[in-house]
Amino acid sequence: MNTFGNLFRITTFGETHGPAVGVIIDNCPPGVELSESDIQVELDRRKPGQSAVTSPRKEDDICEILSGVFEGKTTGVPIAVIVKSKDAKSKDYENLRGVFRPSHADFGYEMKYGHRDHRSGGRASARETVSRVIGGAVAKKILKEQFGVNIWGFSQKIGKTEFENVDQDFIEENPLRMADREAFDTTLKLVETTRDDGDSLGGVMEIRVDNPPAGLGSPVFGKLEAELARAIMSIPAIKGFEIGEGFAITDKLGSEANDPFVAEDGKTHSKKNTNGGVLGGISTGDTIWFRAAIKPTSSIHKQQQTANNKGENIDLLVKGRHDPILLPRAIPILESMTALVILDHVMLQRGQCGI
Repeated sequence: MNTFGNLFRITTFGETHGPAVGVIIDNCPPGVELSESDIQVELDRRKPGQSAVTSPRKEDDICEILSGVFEGKTTGVPIAVIVKSKDAKSKDYENLRGVFRPSHADFGYEMKYGHRDHRSGGRASARETVSRVIGGAVAKKILKEQFGVNIWGFSQKIGKTEFENVDQDFIEENPLRMADREAFDTTLKLVETTRDDGDSLGGVMEIRVDNPPAGLGSPVFGKLEAELARAIMSIPAIKGFEIGEGFAITDKLGSEANDPFVAEDGKTHSKKNTNGGVLGGISTGDTIWFRAAIKPTSSIHKQQQTANNKGENIDLLVKGRHDPILLPRAIPILESMTALVILDHVMLQRGQCGI
């Protein structure tokens, strides 16, 4: 599927080495002040070449709004936005014709379609996520300005090291989007050493949604955590999702895990928020928080063994420009997909319950 969402809906298009990628946004409320600069700030957080620990591919990722905005405001009709590609080096991937790279989507695409774009994965490449970030930028703006919702994320674990401290102000000050100042220097050296060795690292990202409306989501098949899991698991290289204390809560007794409600100053909230702000599939109004695991970058600068579509086992050295760690550029993508889900369910809640 290339379309995501129920009411606030995006349809994405484009491949990594094609002329452009883009998105159509349907059902955006009219009258929202919107310009390319509102979108560009999020694209700049996702684009390659940000630092020495991201892909050196030089793409400015400048967005262009083609429709749906007039005199600086959304009109209610579909919003079309494109980003043209400028620095694709397709010749670097010529040796990948018919080759199934380890831990890539090549084999699955070949089995499904029988014909695929071998240039760095085509549609399977994470460059497709430019479109998601565009849609997410619009959703984040509406959520923040109209509902006071703030969505942010950070690297919670890199390699085998989990981080304990959370300093929100530090996240955008460092190239790894870590929230732990004390652990940064050591972790950066680890990433640099791994990169220089031609290898890569994975990790865990945490996303938080502050001040979400209560009542989002619906029982059984429309549970909010299920919608979030679907959105996050659709992102390339994501291999795990847990909300609240997730798997760690299984180590506790029921008496330890239960989270009492507390009434204070005319507002009811959970005492510990161990369930990540969602109960029974419906948001409680507490901060929504979840974690997602992302695997090490599959394209590494080491010789590997694999197979091709002729049934031969071959040696392979993947060329091209790749991130030694995906977390820093993936965090804006996770935030965007989260924003798309939250805004979509705000609109659904309004439609059903009038609030």
